[in-house]
Amino acid sequence: MKMCIRRKSCKRQLFKFAQHLLQFVTGTLSSESVDDEQVEVPIQHRPETIEQLEALTLFTRRELQMLYRGFKNDCPSGLLNEDTFKTVYASFFPQGDVTKYAHYLFIAFDRNQSGLVTFEDFIMGLSVLLRGPVEDKLSWTFNLYDINKDGFITKEEMLDVMKAIYDMMGKSINPNVKDVTLKQHVETFFQKMDKNQDCVVTVDEFIECCQKDDNMMKSMHIFDLAI
Repeated sequence: MKMCIRRKSCKRQLFKFAQHLLQFVTGTLSSESVDDEQVEVPIQHRPETIEQLEALTLFTRRELQMLYRGFKNDCPSGLLNEDTFKTVYASFFPQGDVTKYAHYLFIAFDRNQSGLVTFEDFIMGLSVLLRGPVEDKLSWTFNLYDINKDGFITKEEMLDVMKAIYDMMGKSINPNVKDVTLKQHVETFFQKMDKNQDCVVTVDEFIECCQKDDNMMKSMHIFDLAI
């Protein structure tokens, strides 16, 4: 019963965060009319044209205009830095430490590993996470776990991300999770994915394993809301 309550609390917290993230990106989706024929251009960074963004994402023209308006409100330069990204997380997980998980998430959005996320970076990631097919979502999640971006997930990388997730949730949600328990969970999870036992998980192994395991898929969907 206690575990069920903690899971429900976790889901509510993650759902609230997802709503907050959308408001952050969209500027609360203002109902004002949008007459601009082109996405407005910030001084420091020039985004792709709205036609190009429509072709690259699953958002409509109007949605892209509203999304960009919200993005520009928080990032007038057109570039999102990691400190601002972490501030969003910290406001919704006050009882946990968001530092590591927000860092891993930020570098997953930062396609060029430049230390800054452009509107294109953010909108393309958001398009996959909100509207992409399951396989694309799993590919994006694989990239999150692949911390050093070498195309493989190691057991150490998986453990680091899982620790970061529990740190973000805080002791009030996961009061009895010990390092040894978490390591055992990661060991079991990793061995199911590493079919050829070469001590690394490829994106194909990751996707195949997750799609075949109902419990893994449910777990992935819960954590997707945190993104």
